[in-house]
Amino acid sequence: MKVIICGAGQVGWQIARHLSGERNDVTIVDNNADLVRRATETLDVQGVTGHASYPDVLERAGARDADMIIAATYSDEVNMVTCQVAHSVFDIQRKIARLRAQSYLTAIYSDLYRRDHLPIDVVISPEREVADAALQRLAAPSAFDTESFLGGRGQLLGITIDGDCPVINTPLRQLTDLFSTLRAIVVGIRRDGVLFAPAPGDQIFAGDDCYVFSDVIDTARTLEIFGKTDLKQERVVIIGGGNVGLAVARALERRGDRVRVRVIERNRAIAERAAEALDRTIVLNGDGMDSALLEEANIGQTDAILCVTDDDKTNLLVSVRAKAMGCPMAICLVNDPSLVPLMGPMNIDAYINPRATTVSSILRHIRHGRVRAVYSIGDAEAEMIEAQVLGTSPMAGKKIRDITFPEGVLIGGVMKGEKLVKPTGETRIDAGDVVAIFSMAADVPAVEQLLQVSIDFF
Repeated sequence: MKVIICGAGQVGWQIARHLSGERNDVTIVDNNADLVRRATETLDVQGVTGHASYPDVLERAGARDADMIIAATYSDEVNMVTCQVAHSVFDIQRKIARLRAQSYLTAIYSDLYRRDHLPIDVVISPEREVADAALQRLAAPSAFDTESFLGGRGQLLGITIDGDCPVINTPLRQLTDLFSTLRAIVVGIRRDGVLFAPAPGDQIFAGDDCYVFSDVIDTARTLEIFGKTDLKQERVVIIGGGNVGLAVARALERRGDRVRVRVIERNRAIAERAAEALDRTIVLNGDGMDSALLEEANIGQTDAILCVTDDDKTNLLVSVRAKAMGCPMAICLVNDPSLVPLMGPMNIDAYINPRATTVSSILRHIRHGRVRAVYSIGDAEAEMIEAQVLGTSPMAGKKIRDITFPEGVLIGGVMKGEKLVKPTGETRIDAGDVVAIFSMAADVPAVEQLLQVSIDFF
């Protein structure tokens, strides 16, 4: 597949890394020559320097025979015009655009993106993706990472294993014997900074970060078995009243369990806008680093603090201060992946990486075949893939133990009609089933071959 990626920033670079690693023909376009050079020197891609929306630049990038264009520059307008040029001049069939401004995303204006108006096939909103991720973190406060699959029936939980965890030093195959009715499977373990798909004989040790795929009905029990308590979030403080903070506050207001929310925003105009848009939420204008303001927000009696400003260091420092003042849980937004290793030492419970959420959204629309969802784990080290099994798939009609999976691949769950099944070696995969598959990044192409993607492409 020939793909043009417009924008060589963090998201564009990460998408290029994924696609070039899967032997696609990738060209990256950016107005910044240094970013283009970084991409071409570190990845197996071609690079073109210039404005992504200019027809002559897209011509040089090979738009005449491109299958897909992904517009992920920092400008919404450039991304929109790029898709228009790609459609009108070069007839590129698949066009994906990243749009940030909420006005472009309002449902009443959705006709704007029809093919006879502004032909964008898929619109990705980073702010909405991050807000959804924040709400999922709040819904599973004992997990450092979480994502829903299989129509909300399955959930991927990232759980840090503490020394008092009841199942440490227990081989994974024994967990099935000990908890025979538990519909949960350990699909990934990060140990000493290295992520891997565990074998049945592997044990869980204190300090491990485990990725567990669970039926949502068993989420609370799963967390309990792994030594965590499922705490209810009744009082939440949000630092940052921009698009992300506002979206989370609105969603919490709509919930039936009456969560009490306070928002702290430094910019007065943004704080006033948030106050006007929210009904029951108290909005405070001031610096989240101010301990007196945190006291005014009753941070010591708050169940969780969510730091979603556009400054990583502010998010980290406010999280640390809130924990020191008695807040039991801190979640912060971090753009720079090099800061993630600091989360544990700084006692921050969970983080949200906007790049990872946006990359996951884009990958969902890039993957071949009947792929329904993709979640990028860690620094693009692995993926959780949800896909429907086609009748032409090598998996169809076989028991799991008879399918030749790569070493870095595990099935977390199988949806048969309306029933979620915990997979075992005896589970038969039938055409029409929907599977949730954990795959190390290097094994993703093999997974796509197992899903027989080439027959069902586009």
